[in-house]
Amino acid sequence: MRREPGSPAEWLRYARSDLALARKYGLDDVLLETLCFHAQQSAEKSIKSVLVKEGVPFPRVHSIERLIDLLPPSIPATPNLMAAARLTAYGTTFRYPGIEEPISQEQYHEALRLAEEVFAWAENIIGSE
Repeated sequence: MRREPGSPAEWLRYARSDLALARKYGLDDVLLETLCFHAQQSAEKSIKSVLVKEGVPFPRVHSIERLIDLLPPSIPATPNLMAAARLTAYGTTFRYPGIEEPISQEQYHEALRLAEEVFAWAENIIGSE
């Protein structure tokens, strides 16, 4: 039995939590890869909150580009939203050691910026629901 996807506000609450974790830069023993993973998760859940609001079913995927492609024409895909597709790698490839080079501070700051912009975009669409 498939469960209902939750409300848009619930998805946004989880996205906010991931964003808060992504902002924990500078803590001992916290990898930039982990912070970027939470940035990706925030962006993913933010987009899913909009899809839920619009009644658009979505598959269980981490591909931000694929989720963006599901947005209805009435929801504009901003340039920053499209740029956030780059975050997908942080939800897949960079989660495990030895696969890619370590993430740089510049990459981390860019991932955080994109996640914050996607969250703000979704929050604006969801409103005070």
